[in-house]
Order: sequence, then C-alpha cells, then structure tokens
Amino acid sequence: MSQRIYGLLARFESPEALIKATIKVRDSGFKKFDCHTPYPVHGLDEAMGLKRSILGYIVGIGAFGGAALGLLLQWYASTSVYPIVISGKPYFSWQAYMIITFVLMVLGGALASLLGMFHLNKMPAYHHPLFNSELFQRSTDDSFFISIEYKDSLFDQDNTIDFLKSIGGTDIEVISE
Repeated sequence: MSQRIYGLLARFESPEALIKATIKVRDSGFKKFDCHTPYPVHGLDEAMGLKRSILGYIVGIGAFGGAALGLLLQWYASTSVYPIVISGKPYFSWQAYMIITFVLMVLGGALASLLGMFHLNKMPAYHHPLFNSELFQRSTDDSFFISIEYKDSLFDQDNTIDFLKSIGGTDIEVISE
C-alpha cells in the first residue's frame, strides 16, 4: 500500500537562518508552507508574509453583541414583562443596567475569542502528518523547521528538495500521510 506524500520538512540551525530561509521560500512563490519553532521568533510572521489576524474583529463583534444582548434583555424585562415604577423612576434607567451589560460584553468577547481561535486554527486537529516524523519531535526542544505541503502549486519533490538544500536546509525529510 503506497502512502500519500504530505510534503517536505527541512531543519535549520538558528532562528536567523530560519527567517532568511523563510523569506526565500516566500519570495520563490510558495504559498502552502509553515515554520515550526520551539519558541516564538520575532519577525517570522512578516517573513512568512502573513497578514494581521482578523481575530480582533471577531472578538469586537462578540463583545458588542454580548453588550447589546444584555442591554436589550434588561430593557425588555424592565419595560415590557415586569414594568414596575420604583420611587418615580422611569421603567428603563440605563445606568442601573451597566454592570450586567459590561459582564455580558466580556462574556461575548471571551466566547467569540474561543470560537474564533478554534475556527481560524482549524481545530480540533487530532492528528497531523508531521507528528509521524521522529525529527519533528525536536521542534519543541531545539530545532527550527520549514514544512512545504505537496498541495502547493510549485511543489515538485526533487526540485523542492534541491531548493531547500540551497537555502540552508539540513535533514530534509519526505513526510507521508
């Protein structure tokens, strides 16, 4: 039974070498590649050509929706369902309802953040082909990697291996699914 190829994995010696190689991969036109490091590397997002995340907008919409829902619910309850006049105050005095509105704003933002992160990160992912690689286990310890998927339009196994070698990649491994 032949296994399908997921892509290629190449190791780099340092964060600086990884950033230089990432810029070359991006400038060569590869789109479906990723970098793997044991800790965050400053400047790697820019080197990969990644845009800013839309998560902030998702959280903002969730927070605004939570606040609006909380205020609307309190308005409905105090003016339509249980209209009680207390000390001559109007049915809906918005100042009294800001605490619950704030709490539901925070709750809406938190839920939007959680669900947005799951969606944007394509989670849950129970297994990834890179986990089959013994070499890739070092990505959480002391190594820096670039993986290029076979789905990329520029992917050709032999040419991509030669390209990864030319930009300083070592221990290049073919990853099967």
